[in-house]
Amino acid sequence: MFGRSVIIGQYVPLDSVVHRLDPRSKLLFVAFGIVTLFLVQSWTSFFILGVFLLSLTFVARLSLRYLFRGLRPLWILLLFTLCLHVFFTPDGTLLFGFLRVSLEGFVKGLFIIVRLVLLVVVTTLLTLTTSPIELTDGMEGLLSPLKRWGFPAHELAMMMTIALRFIPTLLEEADRIMKAQMARGADFESGGLMKRIRGLVPLLVPLFVSAFRRAEDLAVAMESRCYRGGVGRTRLKVLKFQPWDYIFLCSAFSVFVLSLGISWIVR
Repeated sequence: MFGRSVIIGQYVPLDSVVHRLDPRSKLLFVAFGIVTLFLVQSWTSFFILGVFLLSLTFVARLSLRYLFRGLRPLWILLLFTLCLHVFFTPDGTLLFGFLRVSLEGFVKGLFIIVRLVLLVVVTTLLTLTTSPIELTDGMEGLLSPLKRWGFPAHELAMMMTIALRFIPTLLEEADRIMKAQMARGADFESGGLMKRIRGLVPLLVPLFVSAFRRAEDLAVAMESRCYRGGVGRTRLKVLKFQPWDYIFLCSAFSVFVLSLGISWIVR
């Protein structure tokens, strides 16, 4: 169940304008989007960025329910972040002894939560609308100018894509192993912190063994297909910017600049 709720790294093959965009334009959008999300300091900017991301989700024909399902594994992190700001902001109202509750800390916590949620949505939109092969080609295309200085652009792009692709696979594997161990009597939910950490050993050992086995199988499959890296490699589909890519990038950069401008004015 846990693995199924993680959608980052998964690809949803649909026929939409966002799916047909050049992967390099979507990678540039994500890179500048992450930088913008870290720089903006106002709720209005978050609102503008949120509306733009929701619009992209509708254009990509993705379900909002499916998109926000990927946020379920983060609820513990989000709740922990909110509690830290509420109870450990120094100018709060004294509640019980040393424990303080701060309204300003609550607002700051919500601000950080909205930022984290938007960051996850931005990166998830990339993986849901871009196949692993397109993602590899896009990364290599953006990093290719560095090849003249010996930078391993193809190898780095391939490693990042494989790592991203195997995140949901490993989580599903962890979920399967956990259920198998619970059927044998293992208890992962009771006891103190140390007992729970020790209880993870029966889960981690087979998970690492499975991950190494998958990596070995993948290496054998690549070698059997005569994979020798990016040197002399040809592509069935050559990446080329289309008018929609320029329209998309201009629209995205306009929204980013508007958000940064509003954040700077409000502050």
